[in-house]
Amino acid sequence: MTKLYIIANWMQGTALSGGDRIFIELSKRWEHRFNISLFISSEGWEICKREGLQNVEHSILSSSRLNRYGYFVNYLYRTCISVIKLSKLKIGKNHIVYSSSDFWPDAVPAFVIKLRNPEVKWIAAFYLFAPKPFQASSPYKGGKWIIGLFYWLTQLPIYWIVKRYADVVFVTSEPDKGKFVTPKRNSDKVIVIRGGVNIEPSEKYLNSEKIIQVEQRKYDACFVGRFHYQKGILELIEIWRLVCCEKLDARLAMVGTGPLEVKANEKIDRLRLRANIVLLGFKNGEEKYDIFKQSKMILHPAMYDSGGMAAAEGMAWKLPGVGFDLESLRTYYPKGMIKTKCFDLQEFANNILELFKNKDLYNQRSKEALDLIREEWDWNKRADFIYSKVCTLDG
Repeated sequence: MTKLYIIANWMQGTALSGGDRIFIELSKRWEHRFNISLFISSEGWEICKREGLQNVEHSILSSSRLNRYGYFVNYLYRTCISVIKLSKLKIGKNHIVYSSSDFWPDAVPAFVIKLRNPEVKWIAAFYLFAPKPFQASSPYKGGKWIIGLFYWLTQLPIYWIVKRYADVVFVTSEPDKGKFVTPKRNSDKVIVIRGGVNIEPSEKYLNSEKIIQVEQRKYDACFVGRFHYQKGILELIEIWRLVCCEKLDARLAMVGTGPLEVKANEKIDRLRLRANIVLLGFKNGEEKYDIFKQSKMILHPAMYDSGGMAAAEGMAWKLPGVGFDLESLRTYYPKGMIKTKCFDLQEFANNILELFKNKDLYNQRSKEALDLIREEWDWNKRADFIYSKVCTLDG
């Protein structure tokens, strides 16, 4: 059985990124296909156990002890500790190394292993291109500009390294695929992962007699994701203010945690929306499913993204979506989601209101959403498909 080393040392806090979700769900389904060793942060291992990945061999690379010193110190600490510990790893000739993100703590040690062991097969995850900090649509504005600049600058060498040295590249949207095709790496070795959804809980609910009728649901809409500039959190609050101008009692459930929690709370209070927006914190499993059952639609106001699995989770519960017309979303969500001109907040609000008013449109988008998830997003099918691409590296 081929050895698969997975590096996920940038995981921190309690939130789960799309890239984290991908390697966790693949690992759960590949445990009997590969001999997996996981190299991970202490916080990341807690997240893995919470998500049901706990029977794999693992080694803790870093702890949260330097988080208090800020982003940059933490970034360099995790990178250095990863390189120091993993550069001593004894890797077999046909073993596979999988770096779970393009962040240095995950990608740099994988690159070092590849340099020291050229016959090792390297799978590099590169799920999202950093927005240029000087472009008008960059979410990193004001005091966050320096972080945006750091993110962009540090990603540039990783892009070059991955393009030059990785054997296989995982991307999450079709538009990114061509950026990694080279004379030495054909398109078959650039795999559009996209992501997936565990559809068993939603299928059981939708086939039951306990479905809550749309008009009786507690929330008019829900959002699930990290509270981060990328996800359009602050813009969503403004959008909901516009919705409430026409529907005074409209209620939005926001599920997640992240660096913008304080600013989100401040904006909700400033706009006097405390009765209209409920911040529910991190939810998982049945608690999250209950929110989907009680919601009429799911909102995905990402300002830049490679796709986004959180919206697909809600769509599995037959919730129509509303999002911005990002290029990546055109292949991610070709149906089931109303696309809004980037980044027109009033039009976004109007699309939400149209789903409230137009029952035929609502039913059409709901059916499209469910059909899309059943056809293309089932994690079991996705894991089999990705394995069929990766298994050519075996041996």
